[in-house]
Amino acid sequence: MDIIGTILWPLKWVVSAILVGFYWIFESIGMDPSAGITWVLSIIFLTFVVRAALIPIFVRQIKSQRRMLEVAPQLKKIQDKYKGKKDQFSREAMSRETMALYKETGTNPLSSCLPLLLQMPIFFSLYSVLHEAQINKTGIGLLTNDLAASFGNAALFGAPLHETFTNASGWEVRAIAGFMIVVMTASQFITQLQLVAKNMSPETKESPMYRQQKMMLYILPLVFVISGLSFPLGVMFYWLASNLWTMAQQYFVIRSMPTPGSEAALAREARLAKKAQRRGTATPVLAEAGAGVGATEIEPVRVTTQRQQPVGKQRQKKNGKK
Repeated sequence: MDIIGTILWPLKWVVSAILVGFYWIFESIGMDPSAGITWVLSIIFLTFVVRAALIPIFVRQIKSQRRMLEVAPQLKKIQDKYKGKKDQFSREAMSRETMALYKETGTNPLSSCLPLLLQMPIFFSLYSVLHEAQINKTGIGLLTNDLAASFGNAALFGAPLHETFTNASGWEVRAIAGFMIVVMTASQFITQLQLVAKNMSPETKESPMYRQQKMMLYILPLVFVISGLSFPLGVMFYWLASNLWTMAQQYFVIRSMPTPGSEAALAREARLAKKAQRRGTATPVLAEAGAGVGATEIEPVRVTTQRQQPVGKQRQKKNGKK
């Protein structure tokens, strides 16, 4: 076993255990153990469990990216200040001001990449377990060789899960794979479009980072189109479920925790103002409705929170004489 295989071995064991666990659950409720739908549902629920476990890392990544987007306009000012200056003194001054900005704002350009790097071993383990089970019919951990062979030989609507779009033996594989590639590409495009169009401030949209994000809007879907042609159907179900999870997760984050000054932030403020206005007008409407049915007018009672001081006996007698 190579070094990468040794590092991924514990993760692959956990992934295979979760996959087999869902497979046993679906088998216990009466689903056909050799049917492709049983394995597809197991893959989808496995993906959801893994992505749910990665939510804390995702939140940290979102916060890091947001801080980088917020300081992007200030970084641009520093770059414009030293634009065209290639002498050693100017480069050192630009580096010092950039590091001072990072320190002042508590940002780190590498912090947004770290969560992604932590996710990669898990994603490689997922892909490795599914790919080896389908292609080599070999299992790991609770995913025995017999279960791996069952997974590799399973078919969905007549399409074997181990086949790809490029080496398909029938039109069923190409039809399902083509549909999934379209959905994967569309979900990736929508996910990136949400970030670029709605969750960036006007200042950020004038920075070089915005141009990079806009470029990724078209590059990432193209990557899924090319790679999807060579992915087995079983692996593609994992990627599709993961993409849909990412799209829904980012929609929730942008809606509830948008970047300040962005279009999403303005929309959220408008929603909160509308809700506050509805709550503010609810009481007068109810009062008018109550008055119309003969309700008696109730004077408001003023409640004081001032604490009454105790009065001594001598002072009570003195007040009584008066």
